[in-house]
Amino acid sequence: MKIEIKNGRLIDPKNGVDRATSLFVAAGRIAAIGHAPAGWTANRTIDAKGHVVAPGLIDLSARLREPGFEYKATLESEMNAAVAGGVTCLACPPDTDPPLDEPGLVEMLKHRARSLNQAHVHPVGALTVALKGLELTEMGELAEAGCVAFSQGDAPLADTQVLFRALQYAATFGHRVWLRPQDAYLARAGVAHDGEVATRLGLAAIPSSAETIALATIIALVRETGARVHFARLSTADGVAMVRAAKKDKLPVTCDVAAHHLHLCDVDVGWFDAQCRLVPPLRSSRDRAALRAGLVDGTIDLVCSDHTPVDDDAKQLPFAEAEPGATGLELLLPLTLKWASADKVPLPAALARITAHPAAVLAIDAGHLAIGSAADVCIFDPDRYWTIEAAMLKSQGKNTPFLGLEVPGKVSATLVGGQVVFES
Repeated sequence: MKIEIKNGRLIDPKNGVDRATSLFVAAGRIAAIGHAPAGWTANRTIDAKGHVVAPGLIDLSARLREPGFEYKATLESEMNAAVAGGVTCLACPPDTDPPLDEPGLVEMLKHRARSLNQAHVHPVGALTVALKGLELTEMGELAEAGCVAFSQGDAPLADTQVLFRALQYAATFGHRVWLRPQDAYLARAGVAHDGEVATRLGLAAIPSSAETIALATIIALVRETGARVHFARLSTADGVAMVRAAKKDKLPVTCDVAAHHLHLCDVDVGWFDAQCRLVPPLRSSRDRAALRAGLVDGTIDLVCSDHTPVDDDAKQLPFAEAEPGATGLELLLPLTLKWASADKVPLPAALARITAHPAAVLAIDAGHLAIGSAADVCIFDPDRYWTIEAAMLKSQGKNTPFLGLEVPGKVSATLVGGQVVFES
């Protein structure tokens, strides 16, 4: 299949490309940019006038709910949601049922994903057996099966010695560890940020120190072991400051922020809006401002969707009993563009946070449009505004606090491996 994408604004943040030109795709790869190869005859031409032609988006936190939670979502529904949102690569956390702690489970998930021929799925393996925080998994075998990193997901790892041994092992064999910093005891039973809103509503609170104490511990162990650690979903201003200091000390750490934490704060919980029941909880407006500033100055490397589809019954409960999570695969691009517009971040720099930067954390050859690279492409209209409605979302989970919000950036086509897998 030979495809010519013409008249679009080609933006490739990794290679510093931002110009109006044509992109030529053949045999699943980028064949040429600007001028057609000799003897070129396109099987199909896509007119991208008024659109941006960018690398396919890469999402570092997308729960696909398989295996074990098919009643919440299926691999088919979430793959459809991914390509509809321009996401061509995604990493899925290990907190499935059973958890991704055995090579057979990882291989099965990758085989299922490949058979759908849509977005590329990169499993994140369990750091400890059954995510119980007691015994380390066979990281080497899991890596051979296809795991790109190791994590506890949202499961606690309270035993510091187990964490220390895990980081020692990971550093020895070059594995990457992704951790969401949260002290299990300070966060126990909490459902909202420890602030005025939680006090007024009588909700059990999670203090900011739950994140910073965990961060301090992990950073100290990184300094001791030299392990490469990615901090998943920072939520506090003090946490951003600690990561900034760690990076200044040249420690091998990276971090991300969930898209919804860039736009919402604890005030948005309103009167017990269960759509705002998230993990980590929505923090104060001061924290939100620090997260946005950290993303601008590069302290925070990238934005993830933290896609967590939840069935309606689990959301239609009192706030403290509702299941946390929000659907996000289809909202990663528009919410990132909305942040960039408000904070006056150039479009190429904004796109880097959801293409080249997550590819670097994953250590995969993706997130760019160099000649010869895989033709994973997202074509979108940055000036087209649309209103988020449940009926429009392809994800099986329709839960999001952004329902009714008008956002910029509508994906018109997505290519994976040179094949058009989505068209609006």
